[in-house]
Amino acid sequence: MKIVVYAICKNEEKFIDRWMDSMSEADEIVVLDTGSTDASVEKLASRGAKVYSEIISPWRFDVARNRSLELVGEDADICVCTDLDEVFHPNWRTLLEKAWKPGTSQATYRYTWNFTPDGKEGVVFWYEKIHTRHGFRWVNPVHEILEWIGEGKKGFTVNVEGMQLDHLADPTKSRAQYLPLLELSVKENPTNDRNMHYLGREYMFKRRWEDCIVTLKKHLEMPNAVWKDERAASMRFIGKSYSMLGKKAEAVLWYMRAICEAPHLREGYSDLAMLLYEEQEWEGVIYFTGQGLRIKERPRSYICEAEAWGSLLYDLRSFAFYKTGRTEEALYYAEKAYEISPADERLKNNVLILSSLII
Repeated sequence: MKIVVYAICKNEEKFIDRWMDSMSEADEIVVLDTGSTDASVEKLASRGAKVYSEIISPWRFDVARNRSLELVGEDADICVCTDLDEVFHPNWRTLLEKAWKPGTSQATYRYTWNFTPDGKEGVVFWYEKIHTRHGFRWVNPVHEILEWIGEGKKGFTVNVEGMQLDHLADPTKSRAQYLPLLELSVKENPTNDRNMHYLGREYMFKRRWEDCIVTLKKHLEMPNAVWKDERAASMRFIGKSYSMLGKKAEAVLWYMRAICEAPHLREGYSDLAMLLYEEQEWEGVIYFTGQGLRIKERPRSYICEAEAWGSLLYDLRSFAFYKTGRTEEALYYAEKAYEISPADERLKNNVLILSSLII
C-alpha cells in the first residue's frame, strides 16, 4: 500500500527535523504551507517533503486541510494527517498495515494531547485522522473532523493497537483564533451539538463564566446531544463556572448531575471532591474520591482529563483522612499520590510528616 502523510504548516521551522524523522516511514510527505515567514518551506523541501504554498483567507482549518488533501496523489491508498508538532512512535507504519484490512476506510490510534510538567501523559484519547484517499472531506472552521462524502456506505474503522502519536505543542503559540472560529462554526451550523459544546468549553477557557453557562445549557437542550460523556463534561463546566461566580450550591448540583449522567467517568467525582475540599467538607471528599478511584479503566475518548488520572484523588483523600483524625489512612493515600508524582516535593513532604506522626 502507498501511505502518504499530509499536513498544513506555518512557521514550524523548529519542529521540522523531528517531524520529518517521525513521518519518514511513509512513502511520501506532502505539506501545504499557509504563509510561513521563517525557513519552513526551504527546510521541508531539503528534507524531501513535497511543499506547496497558498494563503487561506479568511482562515479556516477545514479549508486548509481539504486543500492539503487535494495535493495528495490519486494513487495513495492511505492518507495520514498530522501536524508538525506531533510525532509517531517508531514502527507505526508496520502496525497500521497490519491492522488495515480490505474494506477499511479509517483508522484510530492512541493520541497523547499533552504532558504534565513532570513528563507524564496528560490528556489521552484515540484519534482518527487516518483514512482512504477518496470519500472524505474536512468540516468545521476549527476542531475540524473528517466527514464521509463518498458513494455508498462508509467502510469500517480499525483500531491500530500499539500505534502512538504524541502532541509536543509549542506553549508560546496563540489559540486566540479558536473562539471566533468556534462562534462561526455554531453560526454556520446551529444544530451541531459538538460545536456547541466546544464553544461553551472555550468560553470557560476564556473565563467568560456566564457565556459558558448559557452556551452549555443550550448544548444540553439539543435533541442530538445524546453522548453521555460529552453531556457530563458540559455539566461539569457549568459547575465550574458557577463555582467561579461564587455560587457553590449551584456548582454542587451540576457536578452531581454530571456524575449521574456518566458515573463511569472519574472527572465528575474529581471535580466535586475538589470543590468539597475547598469547602472543608472532609467526609464528602473521602466519599467522592473513593468513588472516583473505583474506576480503573481510562476511557478512550477525549473526555479524559489528566488531573483525574494523576495524583489528585489520592492527594485529596489523604488530606481529608488527616483532617478527620485517621492518620494511617492518610499516610497510605499520601504514599499513593507520591508514587504517581515522585517529583512533587509537597507530596514527598506529606509522606514524611504523616510517617513521623505514626511513629
